Amino acid sequence: MKAVVAREQGGRLEVEDLDLAGPGPGEVRVRLRASGVCHSDLSIWDGTLGGSFPVVLGHEGAGEITELGAGVADRAVGEHVILSWIPPCGRCRYCWSGQANLCTAVRERQAGRGHLSSDGGPVAAGLGTATFAEETVVPVEAAIPIPADVPDAVAALVGCGVMTGVGAVVNTARVAPGESVVVIGCGGVGLNVLQGARLAGADPICAIDPLPGKRETARHFGATHVATPEDLLEVSRQLTEGRGFDYAFEVVGRSSTIRLAYDATRRGGTTVVVGAGSRNDPVAFSAGELFSTERRLVGCLYGSADVRTDFNRVLRLWQAGRLDLEGLVSRRIGLGDVNEAFEAMRAGDVVRSVIELP
Repeated sequence: MKAVVAREQGGRLEVEDLDLAGPGPGEVRVRLRASGVCHSDLSIWDGTLGGSFPVVLGHEGAGEITELGAGVADRAVGEHVILSWIPPCGRCRYCWSGQANLCTAVRERQAGRGHLSSDGGPVAAGLGTATFAEETVVPVEAAIPIPADVPDAVAALVGCGVMTGVGAVVNTARVAPGESVVVIGCGGVGLNVLQGARLAGADPICAIDPLPGKRETARHFGATHVATPEDLLEVSRQLTEGRGFDYAFEVVGRSSTIRLAYDATRRGGTTVVVGAGSRNDPVAFSAGELFSTERRLVGCLYGSADVRTDFNRVLRLWQAGRLDLEGLVSRRIGLGDVNEAFEAMRAGDVVRSVIELP
């Protein structure tokens, strides 16, 4: 089968013919129909998040099950699924206590189970899913059943960007109606944070981004006000009487913007770090400000979601017209267009490029 392979960090991506081993016990083979090109894929490719090479990137995918491994009894061939890059085992303490997004049991079980190879050499599966490909094999827990009539592109985007952004608001922060929100970074995930804030009834909702095009797009997805990073302090004075925002969401993944978000948060408010940043990019806070302002600084992994229920909850909200998912798709591309999709993402020209497969 064909897949997009990154042979080395930052090297050109090429479509190659790879061998894909069949599903083992507790696994399923999935014929991919769509995959979003997420900024995290770019961050793995360029080394920001680390990773093994060669690798098939992609983690925002949807398709249908074509083969079941031994022992799989609760999935069916032909079933439509969204892939989860953090599959919950359903049995550990995290899964039982409402923190399924922190489960590592399935990943640990799958360690060393490689399925992709080229000329006898192993090829890594990016984030365990490898959706920049015609087919993939994943643990059964990673294949979340959805209705068959959901468009493939919509389903794929729910697998990461939509769930992370909307979940950051409704699951991680639990924003209440009338509370003020600022969102720093208006890429694909940031726009879904804005959608989540609108869904939660937040007001005002301020979007911060240096690019005019992204600020304009932010208005469509829920921003009541927009500004550049340089104007954030003045906007905060105007919208919050200088107190700062109840919730500040950082959706870039850099120490400088995390610090900016923290400074924009009111005393007693909450800063939520959504952006996937580097472990080598420390953020500085003084001991005095951490205790004296009582601002809460929290991380947000995968929108604090339990994908077993939250994927379909998001789809119901889309079906009810409460979320715009089709509007997130800027370009529909083929497997051979991922290099250009990365460049468009870097330039801020797209919300999401979506790989579509026949």
